[in-house]
Amino acid sequence: MVVPEAVVRAFLRASRANRPYVSAAGAEAAIRAQGRHPASYHPPRRLRSDVTVTLRHEGSTPVYTVMPTGSTPVGHVVYAHGGGWIHEVSPQHWRLVAQIAVEANTTVTVPVYDLLPVGDALTAHDLVVRLAEATGNPGAVRLAGDSAGGQIALSAALTLRDRGHDGVRTVLIAPALDLTLANPDVPRVLPSDPWLGIDGIRVLGARWAGALPVTDPRVSPLAGDLAGLGPMLLFTGTRDVLNPDARLLAASAHAAGVDVTFVERPGSIHVYPLLPTRAGAAARARIMAALRA
Repeated sequence: MVVPEAVVRAFLRASRANRPYVSAAGAEAAIRAQGRHPASYHPPRRLRSDVTVTLRHEGSTPVYTVMPTGSTPVGHVVYAHGGGWIHEVSPQHWRLVAQIAVEANTTVTVPVYDLLPVGDALTAHDLVVRLAEATGNPGAVRLAGDSAGGQIALSAALTLRDRGHDGVRTVLIAPALDLTLANPDVPRVLPSDPWLGIDGIRVLGARWAGALPVTDPRVSPLAGDLAGLGPMLLFTGTRDVLNPDARLLAASAHAAGVDVTFVERPGSIHVYPLLPTRAGAAARARIMAALRA
């Protein structure tokens, strides 16, 4: 089923999906709610018949592996899900992961990292780095993520580069890049964004930073040196408060010599490639091509 994006925008506004993000009080309430009633992270029972899903644990952290059943997978993708550091991996994320496994013919690892109020940026970052290095060829691993997961993926890619693993490829879907939201263009976008906000994200970002400064590249990867990263595919919509920083990332990556493909869709909202829209389907086709080994 294809849904017009205007319908999605109307639904988000009507359901007040932006409550955790528009105010400090909303952010704190969402953190408390996640702490009291953690949501399920398990994949849907009827995900797809052409994938296998296995579960293991990295310490106490659940880690899923999704593989195609009809072919021998090539390469490895580590996917960090979004959700504002307070929402678990969702059915939309699982559908995208399964599509990547089948259509990109690859193995996908999905870490169920700890969310607020338990988790923090350093713990999630270190987990993704370990998973990439555990493959035995971290330079060939492709890191992908959306929103909060995009922040984790890019931060991990920078660390892998610093550890000598050159050319790590990234696919970033509306990533959170500077958790201070200090970009002066952000308030200009805010009235058109039905999903996110400013004050709440700043609170969530400060809590997610934990013991690190919010400006540390393991928290806000836009602050890092991008030189030496592999090809980057970056998606953003103009009705997204994270869009101005995505533009900065694309410009900084290009200046650093990174092969960056910047896909900006006018009028689209946050993480539009995950949505059941025509624009989302087109974006997912580009993601599959980028993640094929």
